[in-house]
Amino acid sequence: MSNRNGSKRVETYEDFVEVHGVLLAASGLPRSLHRHLFHKLTTESFDGGAHFQIELCEEGRQRRLLLTSDSMPKHSDVFLVDHAWTFRLPDAYKQLQEVPGLAQRMASLMCVDVDFNSDSEETDLVNGVSHENGIKSNVEDVLESEIRNAMGKDDGSVKWLELEELDIDCDTLLSLSLSSKFPDLQALSLCGNKLENVDIVVQEVNKFKNLRALWLNNSPVLKQSDCHMEDAILKECSKLEIYNSRFTCNFGEWALGFCGDVYGKDNPSSLHQSDHPLQSVTSLDLSNRCIHNLVNKAFSPAEMPSLSHLNIRGNPLEHNSVNELLEVLKKFPCLHSLEVDIPGPLGESAIEILESLPTLSVLNGGSASKIIEDGKHVIDSMLQPHLPEWSAEQPLVDRVLSAMWLYLMTYRLADEEKIDETSVWYVMDELGSALRHSDEPNFRVAPFLFMPEGNLTSAVRFFTNLLFFVLLHCGAVLLVPFDYTRRILVLFFSILWPIQDVHKGDECTRDFLFGIGEDKQRSARLTAWFHTPENYFIQEYEKHFKKLHVKDFTYLPTNSSSTKSLYHGDGCALRVYTDIPQVEEFLTRPEFVITTEPKDADIIWTSLQVDEEMKKATGITEQQYVNQFPFESCLVMKHHLAETVQKAHGSPEWLQPTYNLETHLSQLIGDYYVRKRDGLDNLWILKPWNMARTIDTSVTDDLSAIIRLMETGPKICQKYIEHPALFQGRKFDLRYIVLVRSVDPLEIFLSDVFWVRLANNPYSLEKHSFFEYETHFTVMNYGRKLNHMNTPEFVREFELEHQVKWLEIHQRVKKMIRSVFESAAVVHPEMHSPISRAMYGVDVMLDSSFQPKLLEVTYCPDCTRACKYDMEALPSGEILKACDFFNYVFGCLFLNETAHASPL
Repeated sequence: MSNRNGSKRVETYEDFVEVHGVLLAASGLPRSLHRHLFHKLTTESFDGGAHFQIELCEEGRQRRLLLTSDSMPKHSDVFLVDHAWTFRLPDAYKQLQEVPGLAQRMASLMCVDVDFNSDSEETDLVNGVSHENGIKSNVEDVLESEIRNAMGKDDGSVKWLELEELDIDCDTLLSLSLSSKFPDLQALSLCGNKLENVDIVVQEVNKFKNLRALWLNNSPVLKQSDCHMEDAILKECSKLEIYNSRFTCNFGEWALGFCGDVYGKDNPSSLHQSDHPLQSVTSLDLSNRCIHNLVNKAFSPAEMPSLSHLNIRGNPLEHNSVNELLEVLKKFPCLHSLEVDIPGPLGESAIEILESLPTLSVLNGGSASKIIEDGKHVIDSMLQPHLPEWSAEQPLVDRVLSAMWLYLMTYRLADEEKIDETSVWYVMDELGSALRHSDEPNFRVAPFLFMPEGNLTSAVRFFTNLLFFVLLHCGAVLLVPFDYTRRILVLFFSILWPIQDVHKGDECTRDFLFGIGEDKQRSARLTAWFHTPENYFIQEYEKHFKKLHVKDFTYLPTNSSSTKSLYHGDGCALRVYTDIPQVEEFLTRPEFVITTEPKDADIIWTSLQVDEEMKKATGITEQQYVNQFPFESCLVMKHHLAETVQKAHGSPEWLQPTYNLETHLSQLIGDYYVRKRDGLDNLWILKPWNMARTIDTSVTDDLSAIIRLMETGPKICQKYIEHPALFQGRKFDLRYIVLVRSVDPLEIFLSDVFWVRLANNPYSLEKHSFFEYETHFTVMNYGRKLNHMNTPEFVREFELEHQVKWLEIHQRVKKMIRSVFESAAVVHPEMHSPISRAMYGVDVMLDSSFQPKLLEVTYCPDCTRACKYDMEALPSGEILKACDFFNYVFGCLFLNETAHASPL
């Protein structure tokens, strides 16, 4: 049967396999399940609800998927998963605002639709709040209750007092006279009160001579104080071992006992005054206690002979050497499980720790034998998930935009002619989104495109042509083809099938990074979903930062100038082959003539790469001049440009911190964490290696987004210029034209023609604006409103608006551009070629201090404006006719002229 377009419908299983063979292979679905999939697609069978159950977890902030069937053997079935939301990134905010019910559904699916922090009037009595009316109890009532409760215990004295969130201010604290009522107090919590006066707090606390623990957390006094407050308290309270949840330098048996659940409110001190009160401790959690020196009398195998699990994460331990700590831990005979920062106080290698502590069977939640078998030096399998954070006042749309990176998947559309430039992102339905991550998953998920009708022969040819692209680029993401031209009906799903035997009640999991191993930075990429060890990434960043700041750059040419005019004045014009219409139209000087045959040309001026294959196909020889230099990718590809500059200059002020995400993701994550720690801005821009016109470029301050955006293709991540110089409130950049005659020695010229590119919208750092192309980007030549402005007019108005002299800015720009090309000459001397001449576009932005910042270098730049608008040269005021632009360019490069081009 044919449809009305004349295409044959997919009616049989054989038709299905013929049309979808490439996609079936790329999805990884076992051949035994192909017929199952065909049946479910053609009958639209979404039967997952009969086998699975979604359950809230992590206190309602995540969902997980459980199997409800008795069992499900490996490769026994396949399930369809619908896509609840499909969009392109620039449209996300608008869709959430405008599509009815979308934000509500996504917020529910992502567990951000409930305000967990809202107070309930029916809350039980916690920290002095009555469950009957929600009114805080009177402080005196709490004290009387504590005294009554203590009467039947030991000596009847109160040793543990919790006065939390009772609105106690310093006057109230003085009036309570706590030290006279509770002279034997060992633990006092005043968390969340209104204490502000440091002197009064110190005065009252210092009256407790037996105090072991003091908590003032979440009190204003901590913001008013510094280390002198702690020193003053410790001076008088010499027995104090815990101060604001941290261990003091006096810590010992009591603090360890508190963390080991020996001591608490019901047992503030040893009941029987045992010589070894810690002997029953088997598990000890000392994480994040700000411990500087772990080695003391109490922390020893003699005191804790039964200790089998120890957690010392988050402590600096800088007063102990690695060997000292290892020697102490080695003496605990029962220590089998250890949690520690890696890299950290025990070194940088999990394997070396295990070799030093042979009794360990578990390190950071991972099997010791498997860690050694896999050769992993950094291990942390106890990763805690990133749970979305939001406030009650935050709109649902904003919550979803923040949480969505934990749920999104992606593909890219294509047809026979073209790969779509913008990736498609999607969220699986509630069932699919409940699948959580596991390194050893029991299910697998893959996107799938179903074409129930269409021309079989055409479809087969279409998919076959796409196979190389899919295999080359898919990695963890299947890049799905789509045929716009034939208007064939296509349906997008994800498919889900078991890859292990699963039993009733088991959690169903998938690998979020399927197909991505450590060679593709798997551990670092898990940071998108989990809290990974910050110490490791910060250390990687610091090593990178140190390496960049030891550069000693000097440019010294090895050759003397040898470029000369190609025109000999004998009346024979230089023949030029070009595939660029503007050159063909506007190169009108008599010294040049256009030819249609590359092999007959003296000069090849092309937008294509002139490689060996092209030379062989067109007959181009080594005697012909070409408009490109060998190895020029060191400048025109964004990741190579950053690498070239960094190798030469390290980290110059004119290059924003830049990371190739394919090789330096760990260093970028470390930089992000350091900036977050230091309270610095953390806005970044992601750019594809080799795409122009800001295609697939994003601005974000979300680390998970940065990591997930790697899935749409290789990118650099560059610190965003948050405070650029503005023109009438709008962002702008400058396009300069650089002409290169020689690399060794470096002979470069700056065209007098340069132009300003203006954003259409006023600049904003409001978060929603990151989705607005015309706010943050300036390239408007392609399908958007272009507001052209003559450069002299811009300069005059800019000088007036900012009270600056453009000539000074221009000198800084020229110096920077010279430095960029010197970098290439020094780092890549192989770029030099006597038969090369080239024109490059250099894009520059000014920051709010009017310092230039390098954006990118472009090969064979678009010169539409230069050929369309007459321009006034700066500072001469001479008019440069648009029709003569390429006459000046060719005159400089091939006739050794300098008209309208200044040497740099």
